[in-house]
Order: sequence, then C-alpha cells, then structure tokens
Amino acid sequence: MNICNREGGRCADMAMVCLTDFEEYAKEHLSKATWDYYAAGADECCTRDDNLLAYKRIRLRPRILRDVSVSDTRTTVQGTEISFPVGIAPTAFHCLAWHEGEVATARATEALNTCYITSTYSTCSVEEIVAAAPNGYRWFQLYVYRDRKLSEQIVHRVEGLGYKALVLTVDVPYTGKRRDDIRNQFKLPPHLKVKNFDGVFQQETAGPEEYGIPANTLDPSISWKDVYWLQSITRLPIIIKGILTKEDAELAVEHGVQGIIVSNHGGRQLDGGPASIDALSEIVETVQGRIEVYVDGGIRTGSDVLKALALGAKCVFIGRPAVWGLAYKGEEGVREVLQILNDEFRLSMALSGCRNVAEINRNLIQFSRL
Repeated sequence: MNICNREGGRCADMAMVCLTDFEEYAKEHLSKATWDYYAAGADECCTRDDNLLAYKRIRLRPRILRDVSVSDTRTTVQGTEISFPVGIAPTAFHCLAWHEGEVATARATEALNTCYITSTYSTCSVEEIVAAAPNGYRWFQLYVYRDRKLSEQIVHRVEGLGYKALVLTVDVPYTGKRRDDIRNQFKLPPHLKVKNFDGVFQQETAGPEEYGIPANTLDPSISWKDVYWLQSITRLPIIIKGILTKEDAELAVEHGVQGIIVSNHGGRQLDGGPASIDALSEIVETVQGRIEVYVDGGIRTGSDVLKALALGAKCVFIGRPAVWGLAYKGEEGVREVLQILNDEFRLSMALSGCRNVAEINRNLIQFSRL
C-alpha cells in the first residue's frame, strides 16, 4: 500500500470522491509557486471566494414523484451535441500541472464528448492539441494584441484546424494584481513556453515578461469596434467571455456575437465585482434567448451545475478543477473530474425531479437568506 509522505496528505491511489479531493491532492503535490499561480485571485480574493460562496446561497426546490428512472444529461452548445453541460474553461500553462499539458486535457474532453476551450496561453500548440484529439469539440480563447497581426494569424490557424468558435476574453485590458504571483516572482520555467507564439517574441526576450510573453503585449484600447474587426477576418462564431452586466450583454447581442460567457476570470481580474452566478440572472433576462449564455467560476459539484442551468445558463465551464485533475493523473485525472461532475449532475437532476436538461428551469431555485 502506498503510504503518504505527509500525515493527512492524499496519495494517487486514494479514492477520489469529489472535486475538493483533487484540489487537496494538487495543493499537496504542485510546487508552491505553481499552486499559488493557479489558486490566485486579484487583490484580497473577495470575488474569487464569493464565486464559491454564491452557489451555497442558492437553494433548490425539488419536485418529487416524477419518474426519474431514466435520465438524459445531453445538451447542445452552438448547435453541437455534448454529453453533459460542463465544458473546460480556458486556463493557461497546463504543462505546469502535468508533463503532457493541454494534450492530456484535450484527450480527456474528447473521451467524455464535451467542449474544451483552448487557452491562447497554452504550453502545447493548437496543432499538437488537434493531433492528440482529432475528433474533439473545441473552441479557441483569444486575446486582442497591440499587434493585430498576431491575433489575426492565430485566428486563421485555429479556423484552418477545425476549431468551432472563438472565445474573445474582454476583461483583461490589463492583468489583475495577483499578490502571490508578485511575491513569488512567478515566471514560466525555462523548459516551457507559450507554444502558440513560439519564436514570435524572440527579439524582445530581453525586456520584462508577464506570464510567458513580453509585458504590454495585450491591447488596453480594445473596444466594441474590435468585435466588428474580428467578424471581418473570420467566419467562426464569436463568444464573448467576461461580461457581468445586462448593459454589456445587450451590447453584445447588438454587435452580433453568438454567445456570452458570464465570467469574472475566476476572480483574478477586478476584485469586488459580483460572483459570476450572481450576475447570470440579469444577463439571461436581458438576452431573452437571442443568443446562448454560459457561465464559469465556482462550479465544484453537480448541484452547482444544476443551479446554473436553472438560472438560465446553457452550459457551465470549469477552470481550476481541470488543472487539479491534470495534477492528479493527467488525462485520466481530467476524465475523473468530468465524470464525477457528470455523475453528480445526473443524481442532482433526478433528486430534483428532472429527467433531462429541458426540464430544468427557474422554478427549481429559491434564494436563501444566508
């Protein structure tokens, strides 16, 4: 029997029952700087922590005697069927957690037939990811750079590779202040790089670096007109990630995008904004079904998924839990994380009286007075 080297620590052969088991394992086994990078929130981490607490404030109103002997968790996103309404949110630097990195994440999501949003800041290239999981359903997360040609080139690369949508992250005109990263002087180790830009920034390597690319590469002048610019260079659907208000949701619809991910970047950007699940309702009410609305941030159980769908999300996306799965056992670990969420979601649905996702609605929710 494998004995843990630390009292109370988790070993790779212990039963993993819920997502917090993977979190504990990752915290135990990743280096401090890597753990801190993934765990970081901005400033005092109020928004990061509220992403979790907000789900606990929401109560379910279960219906009984509904014949839940057969259940179906399938849904569609942008017209494509997935096995259950949980995808992988874009998170950076998967090779920090597991040597195969994003390749392992891609294989796991392909195996479970759900959506993987590949991060611009991947430590594997978009080509390597497609080669590893050729039948996977993938979107690509995009930043707009001061050098628009950089953004344009990557858009054309992923479109040619069969990525099915672009996810434009709009909440990073500047990077949030993540205190632990500053204290740790976080840098990618020399053997890793932002693979999609391999060779692009070589002439600038002498200058200051921020998360694997030269500082000041992101364009803080990004505005709604850049959505039109993006539409002019691609035929892919555009999904905007980082909307938290009804006003911006309305502008997104008016600008002809195909979806919104309600997100506060895992609490890593503006501290003191709303938990993403708390922002969801006003956005769903404003959008009125004209485009699909998704949510990320704070999903840790199947009943969290159920609550998000009851409040109008078409699908949820998980960020940190996927990384914990990688840290545990690579592809197999990510599969386990997704499978646990799938099983918990199916059980929560049944215990609430829902046989399929179409039966999940706002009547399932009451807000507690916590």
